[in-house]
Amino acid sequence: MPMPKILVIDDKEDNLISVTAVLKSLIPDCRVITAQSGPEGIEMAKTESPDTILLDIRMPEMDGYEVCKRLKHGERTKHIPIIMLTAIHRESKDLVKGLSAGADAYLAKPLDESVLVAQVNTALRIKAAEDQLRNQKEWLEEMVLARTVELTRANERLEKEIKEHHRAEKEKRRLEDKLHRAQKMEAIGLLAGGVAHDLNNILSGLVSYPELILLHLPEDSPLKKPIKAIQESGMRAADVVEDLLTIARGVAITKEISNLNVIVEEYLASAEHRQLEKIHPFVNFTNDLDPDLLNVSCSKIHITKAIMNLVVNALEAIEGSGTVTISTYNRYVDEPLKGYEQVRRGEHTVLSVSDDGPGIPSKELERIFEPFYTKKKMGRSGTGLGLAVVWNTVQDHRGYKDVKSSDRGTVFELYFPAERKQMATREKEIPLKDYLGHGEKILVVDDDGRQRDIASALLRELDYHTAAVSSGEAAIEYVKREPVDLIVLDMVMPGGINGRKTYEEIIKIYPGQKAIIASGYAKTKEVDIAQELGAGKYIKKPYTLEKIGVAVKKELEK
Repeated sequence: MPMPKILVIDDKEDNLISVTAVLKSLIPDCRVITAQSGPEGIEMAKTESPDTILLDIRMPEMDGYEVCKRLKHGERTKHIPIIMLTAIHRESKDLVKGLSAGADAYLAKPLDESVLVAQVNTALRIKAAEDQLRNQKEWLEEMVLARTVELTRANERLEKEIKEHHRAEKEKRRLEDKLHRAQKMEAIGLLAGGVAHDLNNILSGLVSYPELILLHLPEDSPLKKPIKAIQESGMRAADVVEDLLTIARGVAITKEISNLNVIVEEYLASAEHRQLEKIHPFVNFTNDLDPDLLNVSCSKIHITKAIMNLVVNALEAIEGSGTVTISTYNRYVDEPLKGYEQVRRGEHTVLSVSDDGPGIPSKELERIFEPFYTKKKMGRSGTGLGLAVVWNTVQDHRGYKDVKSSDRGTVFELYFPAERKQMATREKEIPLKDYLGHGEKILVVDDDGRQRDIASALLRELDYHTAAVSSGEAAIEYVKREPVDLIVLDMVMPGGINGRKTYEEIIKIYPGQKAIIASGYAKTKEVDIAQELGAGKYIKKPYTLEKIGVAVKKELEK
């Protein structure tokens, strides 16, 4: 096969550079040519005759749909496979519009490199097969009256391009199914992230105000117990929100060097696990922890959640009495795991949770990690997020999962890249006196009135003077009139400028202005940019006295 030629049409130069780099690194000997507008791309397709075209939909001069139509109606370009790229594919009508324009495939941004390359390779194979099919047909038309024997042989060869074509179509359908599942997970993740943000704002009152009330109640007050119960309920609800954030793609999590044995032992000693033992008295819990287990770089809270969800899943799979076993061991991976084409070789630590229940039907194994997919009764056995949390935790740790199930039971194995670094020393609880203020002026910026009230109340409890505004624009005007020692800045404020832009404008007025970032979402790129500009620690809502107090104190002391 000659050197494949790929035309990329996109009005964004950085997109052209990144896609070109991916194609050249993963498709040997390919030649990539680029165009930055629809008309330029059409002319280049006529003169260069590429083997496939990657076409962005959203371009100012002529959009991708129109470019596709013109190419498919051009005599010299109608046979070139076209793969459409879009950053806003959310509804089936967009897909239908693209396919109606003549597109052969449809990929959503941000692009998954492996899916992109596989789709391009499929398009190249289809183009090569179709080109050869047309050449064979022309040759047969010329030779049919004179060479009957050659015609027979040609037909045999023709039946063989047809088979290749069918194989390519089958591969194309497989990749389209994979893309559909990925887009489904992305859509659910976006929904989960938005819901989690709103719930965090709502829960702040249940978590923060009880803490303030408890500080001022006498020890023998009969209200202490019910208020403590309210606070604990709020924290449990916040844990569910944390699950939603875990399944939202693109979430940044904080990692530290730890050991799976330590995390397992802490989980087994927890109140949550002891409660499970009481609920399931006929289930025997065993563990087999490798004493020489290597460390991992991980988020302990997410790994703990994964263990708990796997244990709950195992318990609910057991009918009557049975055994649940938690194991850890080291494993050197030197060949791909089932279902992974690009598994990273090297040292891994493995967490295994097994049960001796009746097993999972094979038709359900493909779907058990989807959010909200559950055979359990909603409201009685959980939210349907458990295994989705496990799957996303493994993804966020660059690991792998392997599930084996039969009528003798089920084994979930989670692979995490091993670390030779030592564990960090555990931080001690910080006494209240260590993060009290000294009357400094703090400006709280948040579009939610309840959040402004909560943050201000907590800061006043810590001996700070406070002021509060409801938008980034109002914050900028406030600091023009009256300087402040520090700003507590909400990152997401719909309807106006966000926290990053607000801080960007404020430091033009007061270079070096101290600030900390707060959000109901997980940490985003906008937070990273604000911190690069000079903002301090990022804290996630709901607020607690220690969380906001330590962050403010640390920033003021810089």
